[in-house]
Amino acid sequence: MAVQTGTVLEASAEERAISESVRGIVKRYGPAYYQRQVDIDGHCAALWKELGDNGYLGVHLPEEYGGGGLGLSELNVVVHEAAVEGVPMQSMLFSTGVTGTVLERSANEEQKRRWLPGIASGDSRLSFAITEPDAGSNAHRITTTARREGDHYVLNGQKVFITGMESADWVMVVARTSVNDATGRGRLSVLMVDTKSPGVSFMPIRTVMNQPDKSHQVFFDNVAVPVENLIGAEGRGLVVAFTGLNTERVLTSSLCTGIGRYALGKAVDYANSRKVWDVPIGAHQGVAHPLAAAHMHLQAAELVTARACALYDTGQEVGELANTAKYLGSAAGLEALDASVSVHGGNGVTYEYQLATYYWVVRMLNMGPVSKEMILNFVAEHSLGLPRSY
Repeated sequence: MAVQTGTVLEASAEERAISESVRGIVKRYGPAYYQRQVDIDGHCAALWKELGDNGYLGVHLPEEYGGGGLGLSELNVVVHEAAVEGVPMQSMLFSTGVTGTVLERSANEEQKRRWLPGIASGDSRLSFAITEPDAGSNAHRITTTARREGDHYVLNGQKVFITGMESADWVMVVARTSVNDATGRGRLSVLMVDTKSPGVSFMPIRTVMNQPDKSHQVFFDNVAVPVENLIGAEGRGLVVAFTGLNTERVLTSSLCTGIGRYALGKAVDYANSRKVWDVPIGAHQGVAHPLAAAHMHLQAAELVTARACALYDTGQEVGELANTAKYLGSAAGLEALDASVSVHGGNGVTYEYQLATYYWVVRMLNMGPVSKEMILNFVAEHSLGLPRSY
C-alpha cells in the first residue's frame, strides 16, 4: 500500500517505534477479529490485554503510576495505528484518554495510586458518564444529583449513550452537587463510582453502530459513593472534566483519521487491481480524484491533531486546536470511508470487504462527543470574537 499513514509532522524516534509495534500487534487481530467481537458481544479483551501488557494503554501516564511517562502525542499514535489496522477501539478514548487524563491531572496522590496503575496496565477499564437525555450540550442542565450525607454521597439520576459500561470496573460520573443561587445553574462534581455498587444498573441501547463497545442507558438509584471518591474540588466538576474532554476531542480525530487511512488503503489496493476495459479503475479520474482529495484532507486533519497533541504535552492552551482536530478529523475520516465504499461499488457494502461496517461509528463521531455546531460556536466566539449565539 503506497498511502502515507503518518501524522505529516516529522515523527520522533519513540513515536515511530510505537507506531511500528502497535501496528504489528493489532495486525495479528485485524478487522476479522473486530467483527467477531461485535458479533459475540465481546469487547476486544485479548487485544486490550496485549496492548496493556506492552505498555501502550498507559503510554501517556506518569511512570510512578505504571505508565510510560510520555504524552498525548504518543497515545495519539496508539489510537490512530490501531484504527489503521481495522480495530478502532473507542474504549481507549474514554478509559485511557478521558478518565486517565482527568485522574492524572486532577486527582490527589492517594487516588492516583488507587486507579492509574490499573488503567495503565489494562487490568481496569473505566467509562465516563456526563451525557443526559434532556441536558444535550448544556452541562449546566445536568439533573443527576449527588447529595452529601456524612462520609458519602447519595447518587441519583440517569445518563444516556454511555459507552463501554459492559466491561467497565469504574465509571466516572459528572453530577450536580449544589446550585448557584445567583444563576440557577448546577454546580457539578466528578465522582468515581464502582459499577458493581448497589443501585447502579444499565441497559444497552440498540444502535446500528457496528462496534464492540456498546452504548447504554445508566441508572443511579440511591448509590452510596464514598467521599474519598470525589475527584477535585466539589462544585468544580466542569473544570475537572474538561482536562479530559479536550483529550477526548483530539483522540476522536485520531480514531477517525485512522479508520479513514484503513479505508483509503483498501480503496487504493482495489483501484489498482480491479480492471475494467483492460485498465485499472484507478486510472480514471472519477475514481482517482475522490481518493486523492480524501488523502489530502486526512493529512490536514492529522497535522492539526499532531499540533494539538504537541501543545497539550507542553501545557499550553489547546481548546481551539482540540475542537478543530475533532471537527476536521471526523469529517476527513467519513469522507475517506465514503469514497472507499464508492470505489468498491456493491462490494463496498458487503461484510466480506469490511468497509461499510465502520460507517456508523465514524458517522456518529461526527455528531459526538461534541457536535460540529458546538465546535463552530466555540471557534466563532473564542477565536473570532463574534457574539455568543446560544
